[in-house]
Amino acid sequence: MAPLPRAVNARELHEAEALPAELEESLQDVARLNRFFGGTWLTRARVARLLDGIAADRPVTILDVGTGGADLPVALVRWARRRGRPIQVLALDRNERILAIARRLAAGYPEIVFLLGDGLRLPVKSGAVDMALVSLTLHHLEPAEAPTLLSELNRAARLGVVVNDLVRSRLAYCLVWLATRLFARNRMSRHDGPLSVLRAYTPAETLELARRAGLTDVRVVRYPWLSRQAIVWRKR
Repeated sequence: MAPLPRAVNARELHEAEALPAELEESLQDVARLNRFFGGTWLTRARVARLLDGIAADRPVTILDVGTGGADLPVALVRWARRRGRPIQVLALDRNERILAIARRLAAGYPEIVFLLGDGLRLPVKSGAVDMALVSLTLHHLEPAEAPTLLSELNRAARLGVVVNDLVRSRLAYCLVWLATRLFARNRMSRHDGPLSVLRAYTPAETLELARRAGLTDVRVVRYPWLSRQAIVWRKR
């Protein structure tokens, strides 16, 4: 069977203009699917591994690029609170409307600081954060831009980077299509979820993007039943 071709220059509905209520509902769908199908767990587990050997009372700063509805920063803050670990999460998005929704959804979490900015030109100094994270954002970038994002994450982080994204495959397409029909309420979610799989990269393509970004010692861990891949590197 021929490989599943990548959708080039496709546009998801949430990238266009939408009513605020519809956009918020779609972001909540994404958060729900992340919780139900392990996307949140995957990033949190990789963050915990990067923190191995770091004193539990040492404050940790994490940058979440393309934060969306800030469900991942909230999950990380809750995780850190349970362990008594001081944490600050910088939640960055380039969409002002989405950032306004995220601020409201994450009210009550003073550990989260919201930033308006572009992942291709991160508004932070080199080595400004311990870790840089991206979840469900890499596939939005075409191959000419994606290495720049990876390079920027590497520049910003002192300890390491975790990129959590969909993997392009027929199995992933079927699973995401079914999940969005069963658990998503919003028309944008049902349209964008399967299209995101078609825009995603295979593990081999992801490694090539990392190579073009000048990165070494990058690991790509695939989770077929989660329709995900984790791209991880620890800085020396």
